[in-house]
Amino acid sequence: MDKVVASPAAALADLPDGATVAIGGFSVGHRFALGLITALRDRGTKDLCVVCNSLGSPGELRGQILAENRQIRRLVAAFSVRTGLVTAAEEQIAAGELEIELVPQGILVERCRAGAAGIPAFYSPTGADTALAEGREIRMFDGRPHVLETAIRVDYALVRAWRADRAGNVQFRGGSQNLNPAFAKAARIAVVEVDEVLEVGELPPDQVHLPGIFVDRVVKTTHPFDATQVPQTRRRPADRPREYLGKPALTREGIARRAAALLRTGSYVNLGLGIPTLVSNYTAGRDIVLHAENGVLGYGGLVTGDAVDPDVYNAGGQYVALEPGASFFDSVTSFEMARGGHIDTVVLGAYEVDQQGSVSNWSTQGVRLGGIGGAMDLVSGGSELMILMEHCDSKGRPKLRRECRFPLTGQACVDWVVTDLALLRRENGRFTLREVAPGFTAEEVASLTEMDMAIATPVGTMG
Repeated sequence: MDKVVASPAAALADLPDGATVAIGGFSVGHRFALGLITALRDRGTKDLCVVCNSLGSPGELRGQILAENRQIRRLVAAFSVRTGLVTAAEEQIAAGELEIELVPQGILVERCRAGAAGIPAFYSPTGADTALAEGREIRMFDGRPHVLETAIRVDYALVRAWRADRAGNVQFRGGSQNLNPAFAKAARIAVVEVDEVLEVGELPPDQVHLPGIFVDRVVKTTHPFDATQVPQTRRRPADRPREYLGKPALTREGIARRAAALLRTGSYVNLGLGIPTLVSNYTAGRDIVLHAENGVLGYGGLVTGDAVDPDVYNAGGQYVALEPGASFFDSVTSFEMARGGHIDTVVLGAYEVDQQGSVSNWSTQGVRLGGIGGAMDLVSGGSELMILMEHCDSKGRPKLRRECRFPLTGQACVDWVVTDLALLRRENGRFTLREVAPGFTAEEVASLTEMDMAIATPVGTMG
């Protein structure tokens, strides 16, 4: 059987108004099916329900162009808003013109896997103690609350891969499997856009990552992937310290360096978005294996220039080096590692942490807008949790609070907090200030902290 079609437009010629469409791609620009997305925009199909990790960045050929063309009626995604970006989808959600269902990234792929397997629903601990569970069915298993999740089936999946043969057998490259296999398997019609089309038999069986039985159409891309054109979300400089009380605190690099020193030898560590991504620059030569939820285990520091491989990147979409013994896999497998308790330490950024050890890191605007990503899944696995953030927000308000003001990512789950002013450890239900930044006293740090905390005797200085 020959599943190759002549063009992206031909591959979507029967896609009707009102269809549910899953769109692959990771971060703001990695391996989107640009030819298929462009063809869908040009087709003008309306009232779409789009399932995705995110729609990507504005002003580029990403899923976001469908929102800019007002073709989306409903969005099911892990990110509806990304810090530093203002998108058409965000504006339409805020105006009540686009319905949004925010879903933790790991649950998104798990719901697709269930749909593909003919399993209508399942229970998960992810998000069971957050606002996302409000109004949902909750059951207790082993003394923990679990929320009922329903399967996702879609009409079409638009997937980007490296290459495929004419029978529809697909090979992904590097860390670019992520959500794509789950989306394809959950689709009534899976369309795969590839860089290269092979004849049947040219793709070795042990290099098939998505068997042809799950693929209906294959089309050669009209938009070759260019790593230099992948936009980067706006990040503050890592080497410029903020000032508190007229004195410089640690830089973001300094926060990451101190956090890296806390990681245990012989551990598996997940690094989240923001400051945590910098930790990978300070683990070289140590027996620490880094995990990223997009599907890579065993990566190293951030790289630029000629060292960039377009399919080797971390959960923040930044290009990274690979360490000996590294492996790649899809997002389903990645979150099995996280929720299944195989990760020893999770390092996340946050908006706030409160004195009960609860954390908010995905929304400051309520549950309609935000970027959940994989954080709720990572927190639910019971791993040691370390939060890296600046001590106060941009308006000088404490981020270490008596009670979080924003929607929770997880309750009573934080073990360590490293800020640009302080190192705190939570034991027996209470945080203790163990170290302060050079040039600061414990009393000065306490004056910039709202939460109730103990102060160690003596208080050390952050290295």
